[in-house]
Amino acid sequence: MNPNKAGGGDGGRDGGSSPTADAGDNLMRVQAGRVDPRGAASVARGGGPLGSRIARTSPGPSGLLDDANRAIIESLQRDGRLPYGTIADEVGLSEAAVRRRVQRLREAGVMQIVGVTDPLQLGFHRQAMVGVRVEGDVRLVAEKLSELEEVDYVVMCAGSFDLLVEVVCEDDDALFRLLNDSVRSVPGVRSTESFVYLKLAKQTYSWGTR
Repeated sequence: MNPNKAGGGDGGRDGGSSPTADAGDNLMRVQAGRVDPRGAASVARGGGPLGSRIARTSPGPSGLLDDANRAIIESLQRDGRLPYGTIADEVGLSEAAVRRRVQRLREAGVMQIVGVTDPLQLGFHRQAMVGVRVEGDVRLVAEKLSELEEVDYVVMCAGSFDLLVEVVCEDDDALFRLLNDSVRSVPGVRSTESFVYLKLAKQTYSWGTR
């Protein structure tokens, strides 16, 4: 839900290029689920290469999730900078086939490979989850809030709030200005309640595939 730590490697390892090298960025962790985002291939559990079983699994809701793609995703969830050659050895495909599959998964929105940072080290010392109650069309309010630079996550939900909005700010003054001048001025926002983060206890993107 927020900027996070993640794994990494480089294209020089094992003599193969990697998803991050092809993307041209210092990319770190796969997020598959928030591309919203959120049966595992046997290779991810130590079951061996999947080349002989690729066609056996149903493709899943995206139409892309056969056994090999599930294994590729789970490998990248563990380390988003794994070279294509290493992934190919794990799933029993050629390096070129893995590269094509990763590209298709990214283009289809099944996963992202992103550089996840520590906000504190970048000068953002205040994070909060803001519960928003809405009058009118929740989708319109969600769209407007999503345009705010400080907002990194917006979800429409059931319960006492219509929207949950995660924000990352430099300090408390910046958070106050964001809430007072930006969030509460969006048409349709009836009320807000802010939950300021004190300490991160757990965060992971390694939930596998289904």
